[in-house]
Amino acid sequence: MTNSKKSSNNSAESNELYAIAETSGQQFWFEVDRYYDIDRLNAKEKDKITLDKVLLLKDKDSISVGKPYVKDAKIELEVVSHKRDKKILVYKMRPKKKTRRKMGHRQELTRVMVKSITIGNSVPKSSKKETVKKETKPKSEKSTN
Repeated sequence: MTNSKKSSNNSAESNELYAIAETSGQQFWFEVDRYYDIDRLNAKEKDKITLDKVLLLKDKDSISVGKPYVKDAKIELEVVSHKRDKKILVYKMRPKKKTRRKMGHRQELTRVMVKSITIGNSVPKSSKKETVKKETKPKSEKSTN
């Protein structure tokens, strides 16, 4: 029993930052440094893609739920490769009519790696603080001279 508790604690620690976002008509649970297979995107390998339709964002301390989307939240993805899913067989038959139809389908997929999950407000705030500090230092030097 202690092993199961330890594994649940480890999973809770590793899930400090995650987001649920909508892409290609589906909702995905995104975590940093994991890869996902989504429907084919028009992008080349190693291209950067940004998802803006973030429905939920969980940080260490808080959970943000969007109405319908979280404002200024972004998920940055990198295209790893394009591939095709396993073949599924579709078999249609009408009984007593001698009508049979067998088809196969392979879904086109894009494998993406999650590089970062951010809220847009946090990045500009830090850059504004840096510019304010730079402005205040020269003003104080001028006033002392």
